[in-house]
Amino acid sequence: MSTIKPSLTIKQVLIFGGFMVTMSMGIRHGFGLFNLPITSANEWGRETFALTIALQNLTWGVFQPITGALADRYGAFKIMVAGGLLYALGLAGMAVSTDIVNFTVAGGLMIGLAQTATTYSVVYGILGRNVPADKRVWAMGIAAAAGSFGQFLMIPAEQGLLSAFGAQDALLLLALMASLMIPTAYMLREKNFVQNNHLGDQTIKQAVKEAMGNPSFRLLTLGYFVCGFQVVFIAVHLAPYLKDLSSTYPAVASPAVATTALALIGLFNVFGTFGAGVLGQRFPKRYLLSGIYLTRSIAIIGFLLLPLSPTSTYIFAAMMGLLWLSTVPLTNAIVAQIFGVKYLSMLSGLVFFSHQLGSFCGAFLGGYLFDRTGSYLIVWEIAIALGVFAFLVNLPVKERAISRTVNA
Repeated sequence: MSTIKPSLTIKQVLIFGGFMVTMSMGIRHGFGLFNLPITSANEWGRETFALTIALQNLTWGVFQPITGALADRYGAFKIMVAGGLLYALGLAGMAVSTDIVNFTVAGGLMIGLAQTATTYSVVYGILGRNVPADKRVWAMGIAAAAGSFGQFLMIPAEQGLLSAFGAQDALLLLALMASLMIPTAYMLREKNFVQNNHLGDQTIKQAVKEAMGNPSFRLLTLGYFVCGFQVVFIAVHLAPYLKDLSSTYPAVASPAVATTALALIGLFNVFGTFGAGVLGQRFPKRYLLSGIYLTRSIAIIGFLLLPLSPTSTYIFAAMMGLLWLSTVPLTNAIVAQIFGVKYLSMLSGLVFFSHQLGSFCGAFLGGYLFDRTGSYLIVWEIAIALGVFAFLVNLPVKERAISRTVNA
């Protein structure tokens, strides 16, 4: 096997890859804050906003394997530049749209495509090619923690922009911030990428067939659906959920409670994702994944059963934060461990497609069932049941590298 020297240092990958994920994930985590301002201003039902975010997540999932394959084939630099441009244009389109179709295209389709090029799958592909295997899950944890820090950083920033400028101007300012991803992509160019890309003789078609035929890959895919359902439902609907119950629990009426809760998720997610990377170096990652999903269900049950207050909300947010994206480095590290790194962006995209199907269901069902029942209770119960399901399906995953006749 050829041993071409990586073109980026670990420091470069972590700093600039981390910043890319910080901006991309940080901005999207604040979309839930725009739910009520935008729907109220345009006299839309919550289902409209929920459908846009659901389409965004579905687009992200459907096209992530394609974007990942392009990044694996042609390099991540051009892909990330296009993603940064689409992200900025999508946010600007959301700002100026006054009808449902244009808003959905901008916020759903354009930003969904942008996220395929600026988040974990593509960044992890760069990381996998430039970080030694014995440090890979740790480095993935660092990159995931960067996305978590972006949530902690951007939630209060977006609430501040909303309060100071209103939804339209806040989105335009976020578009300017998103454009910073374009020069960041330049710092992640892999100068010897063409040589690295041709290590081994496995084709994309063979890699996909191999992954889809692997039982552990299929189990990871099922579990990742649950992750997407839970986190996007909470991200999009926690703020309106608290608002709806403010007549019974007036202490949670202030928008600051929801903003603080979402920020706490981001803050504690920094520790959770970093901790997952560290623990994943020492313990079986499948058991860590199972524990994360089961603990999420327990946290949701406690949140629903305890009297609602700012304190109970913040405790719930902190617990969910520790578990929020800690699945990401563990899941992607298992994929790399089983299949290698040549097609890591594409294979990460394939398993992520299931995550985004779950995200679509979590975002859309939250709005759909609320508009029809006047309550989020059914969706909370679904989230609990799915957590138990994910706990079970991750237990049989085998983490060892597969044997193959081609060198990938």
